[in-house]
Amino acid sequence: MTSVIRMGVLALLWGSGFLWIKISLDEGLTPGWITFVRCLLGAAVLLALAYGAGQRLPRDRGTWGRLAVAAFFCNALPFLLFSIGEQTVDSGVAGVLNATTPLWSLLVGLGLGTERPLRAARLGGLVLGFGGVLLIFAPWSAGSGLLGAGALALLGASASYAVAFAYMARRLTGRGTAPLALSAAQLLAATALSAPAPAVGGPAAVTWTGVVAVVVLGVLATGVTFHLNYRMIAEEGPTSAATVGYLLPVVSVALGALVLDEPLTVRTVTGMAVVLLGVGLTRVTGGGGPCLGTEAGGRVPGRGRAAVKPGGAADG
Repeated sequence: MTSVIRMGVLALLWGSGFLWIKISLDEGLTPGWITFVRCLLGAAVLLALAYGAGQRLPRDRGTWGRLAVAAFFCNALPFLLFSIGEQTVDSGVAGVLNATTPLWSLLVGLGLGTERPLRAARLGGLVLGFGGVLLIFAPWSAGSGLLGAGALALLGASASYAVAFAYMARRLTGRGTAPLALSAAQLLAATALSAPAPAVGGPAAVTWTGVVAVVVLGVLATGVTFHLNYRMIAEEGPTSAATVGYLLPVVSVALGALVLDEPLTVRTVTGMAVVLLGVGLTRVTGGGGPCLGTEAGGRVPGRGRAAVKPGGAADG
């Protein structure tokens, strides 16, 4: 698979995650069921890949304890929040808001003292990025929904990724566990954490279309996309992987408009461009962290730094 083809396939599969969430919701699945099934299927894919590569899950309690924390902030919580948010917000907009993860990562780093003082370009990028979010929701317009629960849930999901990046960089990566095995173990932990979620909101009256959508979300848009991302980082370096991150919001907006007839307004497209420009400026001197098997992908443990996304984030 050539670099361009792999990049295109990865961007399409990863960026389509927001579309599959929306279809699953429209076809009767609850956010709790989507989160649980997504974690379960993603874990199954990564377990199979890890087993095939001869990688084994960690055995010590300390690692599993840290994995539980990472799984909560990097998988279980943001997966649930994205599903909740897309109940009232278009899938394309959800993809754009997911791209704000590097901005939240920068704020978290400043709060923890792990980021150096901001230079003018990065500070301008931070302001510009969040300005793009304001442009998308246009709080000055009546009924814009900026303070709606859905929009806040989506922003909360992106912020959760940022918290996960900071935690994983300090406590989880670079400790000797093979990358695929570590990712599989993390999604296993996320599956356990999200197991109670289906009970919230009542039983799901799901159609077969919804079943197909959530299966594609878990298998392709979660499990397979991480594997492709890992291969790209390992074989072509973090720069190629980072490029995919800037394509994901474009893919999510395009799929939302083409498949779901979501409105493609000039304001949304302009806001997306402003957000991505802001993210690009904040990355002038690097920054970010790892997140596995999500829209907000990132560094593969033990393989060095790599920005992804987006995600399933444009950060790493």
